[in-house]
Amino acid sequence: MTQNNAETRAIATEPEQVARLFVERFNAGDAEGLAELYEPDAVMAYPPGARTEGRAAIRAVCAEMMAHIPELTLLDGLPAVRNGDLALTSTRSAEDTPGRVQLVRRQPDGRWLRVLDRPEAPHDI
Repeated sequence: MTQNNAETRAIATEPEQVARLFVERFNAGDAEGLAELYEPDAVMAYPPGARTEGRAAIRAVCAEMMAHIPELTLLDGLPAVRNGDLALTSTRSAEDTPGRVQLVRRQPDGRWLRVLDRPEAPHDI
């Protein structure tokens, strides 16, 4: 990971680093920093059964989540599946759901950002 020169926030230089940055920024109460981990037109499948599109909407959902969830725990990530500038990342869930899955893309500046994010997958899927 490296520091973004325009900001003091670290950037993910490997796909697997995005999850750690998400947990760190969430626990710091940094909704803006969370939104910066997503491409401008990214889609998050959260809240359950809903579709949140774009950084502004993702920032608002993250702020709402932080108001109700005191802290996240970084869970073990599974190895990323890569194809060129795309990577599928995932973590096991502590809540005994099938897990969390994200599609990330390498940007022209080398950082990785989320394109699609499914924070939770309910048992009935």
